[in-house]
Amino acid sequence: MTPSEDFVVADRGGIVENSHRVHAAVVDATGRLLYALGNPARITLARSAAKPVQALAILETEGVERFGFDDADIALMCASHSSEERHIARTRAMLSKIKAEEADLRCGGHPSLSETVNRSWIKEDFVPTGVCSNCSGKHVGMLAGARAIGAGMEGYHLPDHPMQGRVKRTVAELCDLDVRDVEWGIDGCNLPTPAFPLDRLARIYAKLASADGDRSGEGLSARGAALARIFHAMVRYPDMVAGEGRYCTLLMRAFNGALIGKLGADASYAIGVRASDATRRLGTDGALGISVKIEDGNLEILYAVVTELLERLGIGSADIRSQLAPFHHPQRVNTMGVTTGGVSFPFKMRGSEAEGEDPRLAAPTR
Repeated sequence: MTPSEDFVVADRGGIVENSHRVHAAVVDATGRLLYALGNPARITLARSAAKPVQALAILETEGVERFGFDDADIALMCASHSSEERHIARTRAMLSKIKAEEADLRCGGHPSLSETVNRSWIKEDFVPTGVCSNCSGKHVGMLAGARAIGAGMEGYHLPDHPMQGRVKRTVAELCDLDVRDVEWGIDGCNLPTPAFPLDRLARIYAKLASADGDRSGEGLSARGAALARIFHAMVRYPDMVAGEGRYCTLLMRAFNGALIGKLGADASYAIGVRASDATRRLGTDGALGISVKIEDGNLEILYAVVTELLERLGIGSADIRSQLAPFHHPQRVNTMGVTTGGVSFPFKMRGSEAEGEDPRLAAPTR
């Protein structure tokens, strides 16, 4: 394996055990590709990384205002939460606001994304139901949107429901694609999930971060104001977006309003970075969007790569990024606590307009 190949390497005693192919795109607020790994145009199922766009479609129905949802509720709409008590309680409160019942949800229960929560459920012999779904906030939001447009809640999750038609148009518009150029599957939570080129996911998040550049909302279009509100909700309530000890929550806590980050199942990830000296050093005066996909779906490798890219791009200080160190350099430890291996990043990012690799983004020598 040569250092220029777009892989992450996991070793045991210095022996390559697994290699994980990486695709990534870094774009500016206009969607211009700045840097890439692998295939930045790879058709990628965004999965839960699409939730902020789905939330935008809900906000644009005016259901948020009609039913009195606040920013914490919006954060839960964007969440892949850990099914902690605060997440379940807020889901129930949101259902109450729209005068709906848990039986109206078309998502099912599943084990928590938190090992701590799972252990407590096992001890209590608790069987999770729809309000415990990590996607429960998004589903309540869809119910609210359906009611707001007078479409009825029945079948809100189906691809031909008017609410899902709005979602499809909104996704295509944020991607700057024709609606026919976005492909759709069914997600684990039973809602449609979009697939489009990976760099378009980065473009969406650059738009989210760009809209938040003016938090007052003055001078923003209605859509820009809605995007800014979503960004603000996520950075204000990172605990709602994921949960205690989870990467998305810790990332947004560490960067304290400078960026948002969102996981998608099977190892997709997206980050929107507000304009800063760091983004200007990378050749853009505005916000930055980053999207990543690990070909084999490994989440541990995904978090390591996302953190590595933030370091190479110079986003945040070393002190800020150090808060993510356990994710950045996961250790292979056996049952006796002996470190048996680790993860390394031999890849080099390519500049879209430069010849060869950008030396600032080359494989580290550490």
